[in-house]
Amino acid sequence: MAAFSILFGLAFATNIYSILGLPEDLIYGYECIENKCVKFQLNEGNWNSALSLPVCYMLCSDSIGTLWPKPSGNVKHESYLLHIDRRNILFNAPTHLPQYAHFWQVNEERFAKILENKLPNKEIRKKGGYPMKILINIDSDNSEFEQIPKLTLSTDESYKLDVTKGDNNILADIRATTFFGIRHGLETLSQLIVYDDIRRELQILANVSLSDEPAFKWRGLLLDTARNFYSVKAIKRTLDAMASVKLNTFHWHIIDSQSFPMEIKTRPELHKIGAYSQRKVYTHEDIAQIVEYGRARGIRVMPEFDAPAHVGEGWQHKNMTACFKAKPWQNYCVEPPCGQLDPTVDDMYSVLQDIYQDMFDLFDPDVFHMGGDEVSFTCWNSTKSIIDWMIGMGWELKTSDFIHLWGHFQMEAMRRVDYVTKQKQVPIILWTSKLTDPAHIEKYLNKKRYFIQIWTRRDDSQVLDILKRGFQIIVSNHDALYFDCGGANWVGEGNNWCSPYIGWQKVYDNRMEVVAEHYISQVLGAEAAVWSEQIDEQNLDQRLWPRASALAERLWSNPSGNWRQAEARILLHRENLVKNGIAAEPLQPEWCLQSQKECSISDA
Repeated sequence: MAAFSILFGLAFATNIYSILGLPEDLIYGYECIENKCVKFQLNEGNWNSALSLPVCYMLCSDSIGTLWPKPSGNVKHESYLLHIDRRNILFNAPTHLPQYAHFWQVNEERFAKILENKLPNKEIRKKGGYPMKILINIDSDNSEFEQIPKLTLSTDESYKLDVTKGDNNILADIRATTFFGIRHGLETLSQLIVYDDIRRELQILANVSLSDEPAFKWRGLLLDTARNFYSVKAIKRTLDAMASVKLNTFHWHIIDSQSFPMEIKTRPELHKIGAYSQRKVYTHEDIAQIVEYGRARGIRVMPEFDAPAHVGEGWQHKNMTACFKAKPWQNYCVEPPCGQLDPTVDDMYSVLQDIYQDMFDLFDPDVFHMGGDEVSFTCWNSTKSIIDWMIGMGWELKTSDFIHLWGHFQMEAMRRVDYVTKQKQVPIILWTSKLTDPAHIEKYLNKKRYFIQIWTRRDDSQVLDILKRGFQIIVSNHDALYFDCGGANWVGEGNNWCSPYIGWQKVYDNRMEVVAEHYISQVLGAEAAVWSEQIDEQNLDQRLWPRASALAERLWSNPSGNWRQAEARILLHRENLVKNGIAAEPLQPEWCLQSQKECSISDA
């Protein structure tokens, strides 16, 4: 009899779904109790009041729990959702700006794809719902609209978004003064829509009004494609993920001593002998495609040509480099193969000019990165032609003289940049180095022209010394923003040089105001870096996401709270990244997502 009772109970539990017409694959729903989503087993009595997990996350907090990054301005909304008809969404873009037509189309298609990816399958079971009209209101008096959109340091990325219910439809009104603001507004709108797996419908949060703008104008990721090659497809996937969290700068460290994978039309030998193979070259067509792909997603694609160090492959047979492949390598550089440009060879600057010409023609950057990282004076001091040149100039061979040689290189290289840009005076970024040391920086670098990218620790005294001298900075402190940290040492035993692995919590709590103190107005923003000695496109997504999302929220809204206030949302955000084809690493067991605030050790 006992066995019969158990079997009958199981049969009844299975058949109740058929009796009630309920989905058979659902066992649990959620309710909001004290700002926490609590899971319970569904039955006939609680079915109508049950919330799906994304709906509960959206409503059960002091903010809209599906938004990442968190908006910076005022947010008002009502606590109910409306069923929308995915097949009846009208994208009402301006028609008087024909040069923008392609960008509207790309973002309309992107929006539709994001909604499709919310569904467990393409055919949503429940039909109907309200049609939705997306109204794009843009200030067409802006002189920017005379040409295609270009992100610059003065671009206004703010937007306002209002969602209201009309008589027979839902209106989403996005207002901005630039294309980039509109694009960000569309991204936020897509995050106000969730799939309710209990009711089998797409739903949008009702009566939303929000204003939003970034706290920092420079919000970036650096990808090194020289140590290991990344396909165009992998780079586009990264740009898509960046767009989803409103990161706006893809810093492309495209060339280094290990490989020269960029096609230079006038110097084809550079990529022909410098790339890993001719299948691993970024052609002009590839680069143009990536630049436009980023632009349509609100992202500047900025190239870096790191010099005078970090050059090698591709420069063979030119007699323009010093200590290329010198051994033992650790005596001449920080990693193999060694290689630096020889600043005393005049013809070398002509090659540089041709590289710069292609970079500016293809990328049209509003800011250009000239590297300036890890120059080895031992390398130059071991090269007879350089020593002879310096002595011939009446210089000695002290550290200050090699600093002067470096300053000479930077001045001559800058002249070539200005030549190809027709004297437009494009701002230049350099890494922190001996050249940016307080003893030298003002002698060789103009604060009105140069930005300094910080790669040392956030408590490095040089940071404040640079700021005190009036320079603007971009923060990439390796103790929080180098995403290659934490792994085996690839040139020896133990772990790599910047271990341990950096968790998303440390990224999130890496505040610019702590780095810069009361010089915060001189911080353009920050970048996370992926140096690719041990990373390629097979593990890129896991290394970047969702840690890069933590940086994105810090730079967009710079919330007052720490990572604990963001933990529940980033778990859900990670799931959304995966739904959109990003292989983001898991942060906790899925049980923690379904059991909100039950996993972290409390501060107490």
